[in-house]
Amino acid sequence: MTDTYDYIIVGAGSAGSVIANRLSEDGRHKILLLEYGGTDIGPFIQMPSALSYPMNMSTYDWGFASQPEPGLDGRSLVTPRGKVIGGSSSINGMVYVRGHARDFDTWEDMGAAGWAYRHVLPYFKRLETSHGGQDGWRGTGGPLHVTRGKLHNPLYKAFIEAGRQAGYPVTSDYNGEQQEGFGEMEMSIWRGRRWSAANAYLRPALKRHNLKLETGALARRILIDGKRATGVEYQRNGDTIKAHATRQVVLAASAINSPRLLQVSGIGNAEHLRAAGIEPVHDLPGVGENLQDHLEVYMQVECLQPVSLNSRLGLISKGMIGLEWLLFKSGLGATNHFEACGFIRSKAGVEYPDIQYHFLPGAIRYDGKAAFRGDGFQVHVGPNRMKSRGYIRPRSPDPRETPEIFFNYLSDPQDMEDFITCIRLTREIFEQPALAPFKGHEIQPGTDRQSDDDIAAFIREHAESAFHPCGTCKMGAKDDPMAVVDEHCRVIGMDGLTVADSSIFPLIPNGNLNAPSLMTGEKAADHLLGNDPLPPSNLEPWINPDWQTSQR
Repeated sequence: MTDTYDYIIVGAGSAGSVIANRLSEDGRHKILLLEYGGTDIGPFIQMPSALSYPMNMSTYDWGFASQPEPGLDGRSLVTPRGKVIGGSSSINGMVYVRGHARDFDTWEDMGAAGWAYRHVLPYFKRLETSHGGQDGWRGTGGPLHVTRGKLHNPLYKAFIEAGRQAGYPVTSDYNGEQQEGFGEMEMSIWRGRRWSAANAYLRPALKRHNLKLETGALARRILIDGKRATGVEYQRNGDTIKAHATRQVVLAASAINSPRLLQVSGIGNAEHLRAAGIEPVHDLPGVGENLQDHLEVYMQVECLQPVSLNSRLGLISKGMIGLEWLLFKSGLGATNHFEACGFIRSKAGVEYPDIQYHFLPGAIRYDGKAAFRGDGFQVHVGPNRMKSRGYIRPRSPDPRETPEIFFNYLSDPQDMEDFITCIRLTREIFEQPALAPFKGHEIQPGTDRQSDDDIAAFIREHAESAFHPCGTCKMGAKDDPMAVVDEHCRVIGMDGLTVADSSIFPLIPNGNLNAPSLMTGEKAADHLLGNDPLPPSNLEPWINPDWQTSQR
């Protein structure tokens, strides 16, 4: 069974949905979009506060896990990736963070020409409709609605005020001119529903005659003739199908699956491929390397007033929240509960924030398990630019076999030092007067953990992934031996093959990854179509003028 298209896109996730939309826009191109998962229809995905469910359901999640991590006492961490239209934007926490301007300037310094902040800001603006963002810095007509919570819970404002009292700035829009400081967190939620890439980009595109979506389609390998990608072989309903692309094969399958598909197709480190029983077609050493993630701990405190989410976790309360959401798309079901945040610098001499706070007015794990028995609140915190790097490597030629995923967390000693600093700075913020009416005893790490050694032991025992894997098909200059794609997202040394998702990030951005993944889709689409890039911006981000001498 064969068919021919102009473009074949593997992965209907964040970047893939954007690319499918933009490539099909003018009606001139015939496009096939392959997705192994299925529909995103159902309350567990569309209801924002139910976010812990889809990422723990095999229906929607690939079910990946890391190798035992020596830096985490040998623990293996789950690595959720979306197996559904919308990809990980359909199972994530809906937190919307572009990243800091200097992240993208660093990308350019690392060899990703044309991806500095001045180049990517216009694409962030193109994808957004911002509700409450800073004029001039934010988009007003894009497919993705970006909103803010209602801050009904008094703990949100108390946390922001505690940050101010500790000497940090307050920012009105961390996605605008000034990331550094404490303020309201933004979310990809619109009219009470998760506003995933599927809702924002894919559904409108599927109304066009020239875009075909195949769900339940497992990409087996890239079809290659010499050094040119000519199509994709995939399985669907027991059939093996070969689809051919006259222009480009585009991988947008995630930081796990994009390198995996390259590798099982013979593109990667020749030594690693042969060790897995794969015959190399194109020796590209960087494929699967440079794996990065954000690691975090949940610092939890007892709440002295009965205002936290812990009191709303009973079956009756959950039922009432769900009913209101089903009927009106309002109430506690219509938020992800991450409505306040902070971005700070760990020490003097750090130019821009390297610590991020997600504040939650409850004490509960991200996966919805192990809630504190009583009222509590917490922050998710960790260093945002860790130096440790891991890899994705194939185990065999079988495209169904899970690859070896090794993050190598905390292998660089600086990462643990920075993590300990996070704990100490957070404790100071929690001691501010604004939180005094609410703050009871420290649930975790616990006041018995005071020395560096005690805090380090807590981190090794309890740190969790923030589910931000990236970097495994690094974008860089063609003379960089570890670069996988060039500045146009084209696989170096190959024709007809593009990678465009979080795998191409040279350095992990300072924040959650969905926004930069969407931006990548927008910019990559222009490269694929041969369009002139959007004119660069001349806006300059705010940098703390005392950063060289002051931590705050």
